[in-house]
Amino acid sequence: MQSFFKGKKILITGACGTIGRELVRQLLEDFDISELIGIDNNESELFFLEQTFSKHPQAHFFLADIRDKDKVERAARDMNVIFHTAAFKHVILCERSPFEAVQTNILGIQNIISAAIHNGVKNVVFTSSDKAVNPTNVMGTSKLMGERLITAANSNARGQGPLFSSTRFGNVLGSRGSVIPIFREQIRNGGPVTLTDPEMTRFIMSIREAVRLVIDSSFLMKGGEVFITKMPVIRIKDLAEVMIEQLASEYGHRPGDISIEIIGTKPGEKMYEELMNIEETRRSIELPRYFAVMPAFKGLYRSIQYEYPEVLSDKVTNPYHSGNETPLTKAQLKEFLVQNQLLHEDPEICKHPQERYWP
Repeated sequence: MQSFFKGKKILITGACGTIGRELVRQLLEDFDISELIGIDNNESELFFLEQTFSKHPQAHFFLADIRDKDKVERAARDMNVIFHTAAFKHVILCERSPFEAVQTNILGIQNIISAAIHNGVKNVVFTSSDKAVNPTNVMGTSKLMGERLITAANSNARGQGPLFSSTRFGNVLGSRGSVIPIFREQIRNGGPVTLTDPEMTRFIMSIREAVRLVIDSSFLMKGGEVFITKMPVIRIKDLAEVMIEQLASEYGHRPGDISIEIIGTKPGEKMYEELMNIEETRRSIELPRYFAVMPAFKGLYRSIQYEYPEVLSDKVTNPYHSGNETPLTKAQLKEFLVQNQLLHEDPEICKHPQERYWP
């Protein structure tokens, strides 16, 4: 993989987001790339990002919105690889303003596709979401449409045109808006810790791991497929209890004094998390760290051989969702949180409020 990235020019959209920022860090610190361009429409965060990586002369950061087709096309000029992470991700806000989600999560992706084709980019990786599987809300629907646009772009590509693929993963623990910072603030303030439903399960992974797997996808991709990351499963109730046990005393509280309050699920929220549905199993293969879902409609103008190193199985029979998988024990969950340094604040992520807003 080092040889794949050596001398490459990389464009990252959404560079100020949780995934985008970690992509910037890993690519600059771990790979010998010749240039990295990061774009985002968050002026203040972009300013701080530029200060953080000021010692890397090959890194350049620009204000840009992926809705601006011309600006995206200029940013993609001479690039070899695009990692597209820019998106609206908050379910409630997308429900309230659905066309805003359409303009960023769907039309924005088409702008990325057009820019890649126009500039002869070699590889484009779109970071999708578990919410794209059997979507129940606007955000998930927009992410699913993004995957479809990426697959169609690959199907329609001619000759030596770009390769397009998606990578789909679940909850990135510790990211902005995730439940860990909320639970932490609630524990700091003596509780209660608010839980939607004690039976709810989720896939989890760390930010560092999520990004390394996104990078892997750009190396493994053949074009048009969706890479689904294998992830451990937890009960959200176990997460709340482990965090109380580990953090209460640090904030001057006894664990037994911090209660858990059940507040009910959000509108459109699932009890379990889906990463691959039953229809997709029929065209999937299993790799050591992924499932790879082949496109339903193959390339129109070029033949693609979907061959990968270390194929475990070319037959997948079970949908991949958290309700089917065995959750981590509380001891395993504690070890995961400690190993990935997820219990305490990340100084680069802003402090979270303790309230959970249900409109």
